[in-house]
Amino acid sequence: MRKLFLWMALLVVTVPAMALEVGSPAPEFSLKASDGKTYTLSDFKGKQAVVIAWYPKAFTKGCTIECKSLAENGDLIREYDVTYFMASTDDLEDNTKFAEEMKADFPLLSDPTGEVAEAYDVKMPVLNMAKRVTFYIGKDGNILKIDRDIQPATSAQDMAQTLGELGVDKKS
Repeated sequence: MRKLFLWMALLVVTVPAMALEVGSPAPEFSLKASDGKTYTLSDFKGKQAVVIAWYPKAFTKGCTIECKSLAENGDLIREYDVTYFMASTDDLEDNTKFAEEMKADFPLLSDPTGEVAEAYDVKMPVLNMAKRVTFYIGKDGNILKIDRDIQPATSAQDMAQTLGELGVDKKS
């Protein structure tokens, strides 16, 4: 019985108090990107919606397919008043090479410490890699949708459709 109590106490301490959910504020971040800039979530608050597509590892099959989809069909996403990123725990050099090779016309964010991935609850246990999850964040900084069912080949089309369904403004 004592072991059970200790195990339960440990579980309560290690499980985050508040899991991210629709309507909750998106965790702040300030990350370097493949385009040489640093992006901070609060810079977009009150101005523009943000999409962050977390991915596990640059140059792997699914991530390559997803990045190509966003690069080749980004015009669908850019119809909306949104800034979009792919993000991973890869170092900046790897993400920069990946972006160049994929001809990505959008920034890839690097979170090599995994701190932001952890804040977004996408960091895989033990591994310093992110799960494939896309976050849609409204102009108010709150999460509009958490998409855990990503189809890499149709990422851009799916993202544009979701932006429309969420009522994100189209560019005028």
